[in-house]
Amino acid sequence: MSRLFVDNLTVLDFSYLHPSRGVVGESWIVDVELEGELNEEGMVFDFGHVKKLLKQALDSGMDHTLVVPLALPGLTLVEEQDGERLNLEYRDTNGQLKFRYQAPREAVFQLDSASVNIDAALPALEAHLNTLVPANVRKVHLHLHTEQIDGAFYHYAHGLKKHQGDCQRLCHGHRSRVEIWRDGQRDAETERDWAQRFADIYLVTAEDTLDSREDHLTHVGYDAEQGRFDVWLERQQCYAMNTDTTVELIASHLANELGREHPDSHWRVKAFEGVRKGAIAEYRP
Repeated sequence: MSRLFVDNLTVLDFSYLHPSRGVVGESWIVDVELEGELNEEGMVFDFGHVKKLLKQALDSGMDHTLVVPLALPGLTLVEEQDGERLNLEYRDTNGQLKFRYQAPREAVFQLDSASVNIDAALPALEAHLNTLVPANVRKVHLHLHTEQIDGAFYHYAHGLKKHQGDCQRLCHGHRSRVEIWRDGQRDAETERDWAQRFADIYLVTAEDTLDSREDHLTHVGYDAEQGRFDVWLERQQCYAMNTDTTVELIASHLANELGREHPDSHWRVKAFEGVRKGAIAEYRP
């Protein structure tokens, strides 16, 4: 039996529902291994086909969705419009509403578990991929892992209503490092400060904030190409920006905030959007 591997096949950028942390942005790196017999070309599976078929399947599944653990106590999920839309609610042990999400079905990835973690997601992802490969491939194995980050990082969730792709989904997210230079020198203390401010944050575009019938929750909603999206979140998780929440504008926002707080310094911000990509912005006195 031969084995073929592709490291860093893709990155799954998504958010998930946690009973105490709220909506948490996350990024998982995907390594894949295929176990099987050699075909007539002397290969288990062509590398090009691996990257195209399996990456596409992963990117059209969990990536850029809200992942919900169906066995989480207090969670209810109702299908609407013949299953085309989903209405999710989560209530705590006292029955208080903590979260509501209304969105097209494809914006939600469902796990048969009580929590969202790699061990819970792995069987579902592997089972789907094993239905797609040719007969000589006996087994698809995945290795999911987070990026090794020695410095500051934060989890953030958001949605981009103007985006033509899956970034328009209101509850997706990222696990992202942040690097900051003050007057040409790395400033680890400021990096940690902003990582703490943005820990498990939901970034809101101010114009997308709507009147909420739930006084203790913030209502964010918009119409996008894929349909209508609405979410109700705890107020303390939300951080409003006067712009869209693209990584370019996040970097610019951080640089401008640092300049406002310390106007005599030159600031350079490298904000990441998940793994190995992002934007750079500067503030000059």
